[in-house]
Amino acid sequence: MKFLTFLTDLPDNVLGRALREGYKPAAVAFGFSLVSNLLYMALPLYTYQIYGRVMTSQNYATLWMLTLVTLFVFFVSSAIDDFRARILINFGVALDQRVSGRVFTSLFDAAVRGDWGARAQALRDLDQFRQSLTGIAAAAFMDVPWIPVFLGVLFIIDPLVGTVTLIGALILIGLAIAQSRATQGALKDANEAALKSYGFTDAALRNGEVVRAMGMLPTLGQAWAQHRAVTIERGAAAAEASNMYTDIIKAVRMGMQVLIVAIGAYLILKGKIHSGMLFANMILASRALQPIEKIVGSWDSLNNMYRAYERLNKLLAGAEPPSQATTLPRPLGKLSVEGVNFAPPGMPKLVLANINFTIDPNEVLGVIGPSGAGKSTLARLLVGIWKPLNGVVRLDGADVFTWDRADFGKYIGYLPQDTELFGGSVRNNIARFREGVTDEEVVAAAQLAGVHELILRMPKGYDTDVGEGGVVLSAGQRQRVGLARTVLGNPAFIVMDEPNANLDAEGEDALMRAIDAMKANGATVVIISHKPGVFRAADKMLVLREGRVELFGPRDQVMSRLVKPAQPPSQPPEVRAVEASR
Repeated sequence: MKFLTFLTDLPDNVLGRALREGYKPAAVAFGFSLVSNLLYMALPLYTYQIYGRVMTSQNYATLWMLTLVTLFVFFVSSAIDDFRARILINFGVALDQRVSGRVFTSLFDAAVRGDWGARAQALRDLDQFRQSLTGIAAAAFMDVPWIPVFLGVLFIIDPLVGTVTLIGALILIGLAIAQSRATQGALKDANEAALKSYGFTDAALRNGEVVRAMGMLPTLGQAWAQHRAVTIERGAAAAEASNMYTDIIKAVRMGMQVLIVAIGAYLILKGKIHSGMLFANMILASRALQPIEKIVGSWDSLNNMYRAYERLNKLLAGAEPPSQATTLPRPLGKLSVEGVNFAPPGMPKLVLANINFTIDPNEVLGVIGPSGAGKSTLARLLVGIWKPLNGVVRLDGADVFTWDRADFGKYIGYLPQDTELFGGSVRNNIARFREGVTDEEVVAAAQLAGVHELILRMPKGYDTDVGEGGVVLSAGQRQRVGLARTVLGNPAFIVMDEPNANLDAEGEDALMRAIDAMKANGATVVIISHKPGVFRAADKMLVLREGRVELFGPRDQVMSRLVKPAQPPSQPPEVRAVEASR
């Protein structure tokens, strides 16, 4: 029953603050619950007057007057319940507006940390939490404090009726607690296995071509089936236990109704209460037990709500809080990397160690090294995706990681090794989905990247929908459109990781012209590649090996040291050894 206490221990994050702001509308809704429950007393009073006065006096005027008044009271009660529901719904909308954006950005924080488990499930968790928090179960909880009021009225009518109803309420609460304990573990296991199953399926679908080509579907199906089996087995165990307790609770609830009628009839025969109280007792007892029954009916939803709440808190706790950074001017492009050490989360060994170098504005730096040297990791650090464990990366003296992301993005361009496009038109992808980017700016970026002619040959030109992930385009086309996105707005600082990995000869020529144009526009450019030909325009070279700087300096000096002259073949090994020792 953790969900009964989580509101008293709210975390200090955007979700906790949004829930605290909900105390005021919750108090208003609670006040409406008070009025609604008091007005409900009209029904037992109506039945009492009908059986106690109208049936004996046979006065039609009294009958119609009592009926009209009672109908009006219930119309008012329904309107109040509607107002209460509207307050809760509006609070849910406000909570979503306050929290959903932060959850969305936290997903990307988790992604760059290497935590791919959250994915879009976090947004489904927020929907689950919001709907349960402002739905039927929430209204039932607001009716719980008024159970003692109805019990008090029953005790006033007769202590025996009140005692039996109180015992019934305690039995129902005990059964509800037992139901929670019996199903909580199985539901948690089933839910976690289901999330793993969905995540596994998403990963397999994203790599559908590899799965199909390499015949991996049967083996992946077996791995998926293991998660699915746990989901079904534990879910079925939880459902069986839940249904058993639900049936018992239903039987107890119906038994209580019968018992209250029987006790009422007994008291009437004994002359202790008026005959008009027979149905009034039943109505009051039913109302006293109704909130408990609603809560029991919403038990699974409440448990899912709490688990969603825990996952949301875990996601928000790991995300970097948004910083209020001062808007900085467009950088000139001076890059300095100062004593940077870095290891991705979960890695015991440093991927980059003691990295130090500086490049001046309008310089082109080529980064080269064997696979696993840390080149792509360095690229992510240079554009502020990751934060160094030690040291700092500065652009014009400012820490690139703490720079406001939206502001920073106006001045930099980044082309990752795996170019991903978003579902939408070519134009929107080049424009980075920003509002206010003109067609002229988009076309200028495409022309600078040398992809304008290629785009015009597409079915709808710039309005061609690239599909989810850019599936409509080839890898080379995606990379060239990604290059246009990178150079949008003539950024001051550009980082490109293997920009020619998927390019043909035409694409490589366009890339080289684009690099020359970037340099001519005054940009500072960092190029990472295995192909030395792309470093034609480089001013400096950086050689990484095993996460450390092996060489750094002017391009010609570094390249001359990388290309060692071969020994004359006529010299025997002994002579070469002597020459090498001198």
